[in-house]
Amino acid sequence: MSETRLNHSKAGLRSFPLVDRTTPNLLEETFDYGLPPLIKFDGPIVETIDGKPVEFDPQSLKTRELVITDTTFRDGQQARPPYTIEQMVHIYDLLSKLGGPNGVVRQTEFFLYTKNDRETLDRCRALGHRFPECTGWIRANSMDDFRLVKENRLTETGMLTSCSDYHIFNKLKFKSRQECMDRYCQVVDAALEAGIRPRCHLEDITRADIEGFVLPFCQRLMRMSEQVPEHLSVKIRLCDTMGFGISYPGVELPRSVPKLVYKLNREVGVPSDRLEWHGHNDFHKVHINAATAWLYGCNALNSTLFGFGERTGNPPLEGAIFEYIAIKGDLHGIHTPVITELAEYMRSIGMPIPDNYPFVGRGFNTTQAGIHAGGLRADERIYNIFDTTRLLNRPPRVSLTDKSGADGVAHWVNEYFGLKGDQRISKIKMHKLARWVMDQYEVHHRLTAISDPEMEAKLQELMPEYWEKYKGRQPVT
Repeated sequence: MSETRLNHSKAGLRSFPLVDRTTPNLLEETFDYGLPPLIKFDGPIVETIDGKPVEFDPQSLKTRELVITDTTFRDGQQARPPYTIEQMVHIYDLLSKLGGPNGVVRQTEFFLYTKNDRETLDRCRALGHRFPECTGWIRANSMDDFRLVKENRLTETGMLTSCSDYHIFNKLKFKSRQECMDRYCQVVDAALEAGIRPRCHLEDITRADIEGFVLPFCQRLMRMSEQVPEHLSVKIRLCDTMGFGISYPGVELPRSVPKLVYKLNREVGVPSDRLEWHGHNDFHKVHINAATAWLYGCNALNSTLFGFGERTGNPPLEGAIFEYIAIKGDLHGIHTPVITELAEYMRSIGMPIPDNYPFVGRGFNTTQAGIHAGGLRADERIYNIFDTTRLLNRPPRVSLTDKSGADGVAHWVNEYFGLKGDQRISKIKMHKLARWVMDQYEVHHRLTAISDPEMEAKLQELMPEYWEKYKGRQPVT
């Protein structure tokens, strides 16, 4: 034993004496229950770029105008049947309410190819919301697409400017990079002449030749921007099309998110307020990559509602909302309960949202372990991530156990059906269901909490009249 015991002084380890207390230190300067846990940095971060250490000041996040942009109606529609016009107008209205008067949800983009696309754009603009601004999306190798932008009187449009050789040669069939760049710039120039701001979408940037094509192309775009008024200056969207981006320090280009942002921001001179990140979730890195782009100097984070987008999806807009609040330290006019309203609406039109999906899944703040339920009843902060009642209109819930009783069963049923006031069913009418719950523990000696799917099945079996009356309604908690 003595041979394997660490000698702290020889090993250079510090000694940490117990700091005894008789009152709890709940770290409330970080875990303010009325907000998501705040993100705090204790110094600069360093990334090695071209063999040299480069410092980044994370405190700049407090002063930079970070914004969230939305592609629910563009990328988000590429993974589902098309939304109806009425559905898109309603979602757009809710996005405006969510982002608030300061326009944290700053822009959204629309297809322009069909009559329905164009009618949707007109009806959304007719609502008169300042934010999110309605923008378009076209292919930068098509002048026909650009005519649609002019006809629909847009002030900004995204342009698909694919930048990897996979796309330049194998998809678009250009004979050279020069031909590709010239074609892209022809459409960009037409937009500038028409007074329309171009937003170049560098598709597949995490698989591109950064110094051989991306940086020369963006330098040319910056030179073109110098010739026009500032409000027309070209924006750059970095598109991690296949989810290859990596946030870790020390990763080489083209996959390094920090290096991509640094090269464009510091070496090419694209200002932070003209840089935007667009990612995909093929490797489960979509949110952290987007937040990393924010951290290293990209002001705009492109997202979709609940991450629903082509293949594995895009950065989830609601995740970006809570990341924004955690970074900034306040709501900044964001109306977070609209996230729940949007989730309920999306379910009603057929979008599947897993029960354990963060912030909006039916069970995201329901604790199932009996010991957790006891903790939640003692102090909901113990097992609830933040004040979900205040921020999401979703009180924390507990699964049923042997301690629930008839009152707990009645509460579960009424919350499940979303019943309020006089609609609520009394516990007397659920005696069969309450008896079944108690039998699980008294007769069958069960130890675990009863899951929602089990309760749903028994509710349908033992209270069929209420199931028929209320099934299909979305629970409010």
